[in-house]
Amino acid sequence: MASEYSKTGVDVHKKGIEVFQKTIRNIFPGAFCVVTPDPDFPEYGLILHTDGAGSKTITNYLLAKEFKDNSFFKSASQDVVAMNLDDTDCVGSKPLAFVDYVAVNGFNVPKKELLSVFNEGFEKTFNLLKKFGININFAGGETADVPDQVRTLDISGTIVSRVKLKNAITGSKIEPGNYIVGLRSGGKAKYENKENSGIMCNGLTLARHSLIHKIYEQKYPEIREPKGSSYKGRFKLDDYLDEVGMTLGEALTSPTRLFSPITKKILEYHKEDLTGIVHNTGGGATKILRIGKNIHYVKSNQPKPDPIFYLIQKESGESWWNMYQDFNCGIGMEYIVKDLETADDIISIAESFGIEARLLGNTRKSDGKNKLTIHSVFGKFNYI
Repeated sequence: MASEYSKTGVDVHKKGIEVFQKTIRNIFPGAFCVVTPDPDFPEYGLILHTDGAGSKTITNYLLAKEFKDNSFFKSASQDVVAMNLDDTDCVGSKPLAFVDYVAVNGFNVPKKELLSVFNEGFEKTFNLLKKFGININFAGGETADVPDQVRTLDISGTIVSRVKLKNAITGSKIEPGNYIVGLRSGGKAKYENKENSGIMCNGLTLARHSLIHKIYEQKYPEIREPKGSSYKGRFKLDDYLDEVGMTLGEALTSPTRLFSPITKKILEYHKEDLTGIVHNTGGGATKILRIGKNIHYVKSNQPKPDPIFYLIQKESGESWWNMYQDFNCGIGMEYIVKDLETADDIISIAESFGIEARLLGNTRKSDGKNKLTIHSVFGKFNYI
């Protein structure tokens, strides 16, 4: 189906990256993250994983500009850490160190103030993780002044982690008859200080263009590609969205949830019972297609999406079939397990952290390719 998201210039399927596969030395090709050999310790594998906040920072930028407050950039630090850490957790690895990369256009962004706010955000995030026994060494990073390449700013990061090969969660053990447990991306965990819209870091280009008022594009022309789609929203950044329970600015910059404290506890009790873990980032609710082999994933108990996703769909006109590819639509993390007893215990563990969880569905045998069926309140959607 034609996608409104693609009209903004974003390729949700990331076509072209497959050219790197022949060069990458990946011990477990079906795993969520690339695991490479550790040259010094053959029993271990190394994960060097990089990800960023994507175009989400444009909303941070708009808020900082419009309200003259650079603290609006702080949440992007958690976004970058969570996007990397939650991903590497999917192979059961132990994080060791993190570096960031910040690219700025100094004509539009106050670099020194920006870096100071990012540093505060990283410090806050790593201190929170330490409370749960997750110790990550922050090793600095790189700041690039690239005014000819970047209109505003871009922030990404890289985590290095390690996993004992015999304990790696590779997806190879996923088989028909497994169960899928999903954890909510929105709401408020006990270790969080405010409600989260659940949007995480994907689909933000479509969200911005469909929700944010065009007056900001006129006031700050650097926030969009001249050849791309215009902003057509009807909301201002400080408009309170009754159905979402927060302002537009708050909804679009809600930080990606740190699921790592929950995953750590799940791994402590159920490492042998887990066959796969999925962080629903690029590809949204269809991300699960990435792991396993010849599996038909059936999500027969998909929850209603969080209110922010209803609003984006309504304002953009995107089909719900595409929405489930563009966004997580309410489920940020998924755990594939061998039995219902484990599934029930994972739900209990998540709820002990204040996060809603549910049994989403199960796995069945496919006919040669991974498949996904989502039973939603909008109909049944099939993906390959």
